[in-house]
Amino acid sequence: MTRIRTALQHSLLWPCVTLVALVLLDLAHNPAFLSVTMLDGHLFGAPIDILNRAAPLVLVSLGMTLVIATRGIDISVGAVVAIAGAAAATILADDPSRVGLALMAALAVGVLAGMWNGLLVAFVGMQPIIATLILMVAGRGVAQLLTGGQIIPIGARGYLMVGGGYLASIPCSVWVATGALALTALLMNRTALGLFIRAIGVNPVATRLVGLRSNALVFGVYTFSGLTAALAGVLISSNVRSADGNNAGLLLELDAILAVTLGGTSLLGGRFSLAGTVVGALIIQTLTYTTYSIGVPPEATLVVKAAVVLVVSVIQSATARAWLMRQLRRGLPFAAKKTVSEAAR
Repeated sequence: MTRIRTALQHSLLWPCVTLVALVLLDLAHNPAFLSVTMLDGHLFGAPIDILNRAAPLVLVSLGMTLVIATRGIDISVGAVVAIAGAAAATILADDPSRVGLALMAALAVGVLAGMWNGLLVAFVGMQPIIATLILMVAGRGVAQLLTGGQIIPIGARGYLMVGGGYLASIPCSVWVATGALALTALLMNRTALGLFIRAIGVNPVATRLVGLRSNALVFGVYTFSGLTAALAGVLISSNVRSADGNNAGLLLELDAILAVTLGGTSLLGGRFSLAGTVVGALIIQTLTYTTYSIGVPPEATLVVKAAVVLVVSVIQSATARAWLMRQLRRGLPFAAKKTVSEAAR
C-alpha cells in the first residue's frame, strides 16, 4: 500500500494518465493513430505531427517553468515569438541569403526582451505580471511595426529547414526542442543553479540574507525565457513560411502556463519539473489534435481544453489526493487500513 500511496502522490502520475487516456481515445477513433510511415526518407504520422507541433510550446514552456519556479510569470512570450519571427523575416526580405544574421537577430531580440522583463522584475521591483504585461502589449505593436502590418513571406531555404526540415528522418524542430530540454535539464540537475532557483521560489528574502544573488538569478531566468520564446518564434515562422506580427504566438503564453501547471510545477514557486512540463505540452497538443480528429467544432476546442485542464488540475490537488486516500482506506480490510494509516503518518 505504501507503493500505491507513493504512486498516487507522484507529480507525473496524473499528467501521464491523461496523456495515455487521450492516446487511447485517438486509437478508439482511429486504429492507425500510432502508425508511423517512411516517405521520401521522412517519418510521417500522427505522433510525428504532434511532436512537431508541440516543439515551439515545449520551448516556451521550458522558460516559463523556471520563471514560475521563482514565483514569477511571463505573459509576454507570445509577443516575443511574434517579434523574433518579424525580425528574422525583415532581414530575409532584404537578402534571403543572410540566414545566419536572421537567426542571430531573432534570438537577440528575444534575449533583449527577456532582459527588459528581468530588469523590471528583479531590479525595479515590479510585479511580474505587470512587468511582462507591458511587453505583451508593446511587443505585439513592435512586431506589427517590423512587418508593416503585413504577413511577410519567407523563402530562404536554410531558414525554412530549421522549423520545416528534417534531420535523420525526424523534424528539425523536434531536435531543437530536445536539445534545449537536454541543456536545460543538465543545468538544472547537474549544477547548483536548479537548487538556487528552487530556493528563490521557496523564500526569496532568505536567499538574499544568506548571500545568494537572487536578483541576478531572477534576471537570468527572465532572459532565458525570452531566449526560448525567440527560438520558438523561429520555429513557428519557419514552419509556416511567413511572419505574422498580429497572430504569431497569439495566446501561446496561456498554453505555456497550462503546460507548466499540468506538469506539476507549483505556481507558488520552489518546485518545478521539466519532465512534467514536456508531458503537459504534449497533453495540450494531443488534446488539440484529438478535438479536431473526432469532429469537435473549432469554436468548442477551447472549452474542451479548459475542461480537461480543470479535471487534471483538480485531481492533482492535495485535497483531491487526500480524499482519494480516504476512499481507498474505506474500501480496505482493517489490517490494510492500518498499513495505509501508518504509511500516511
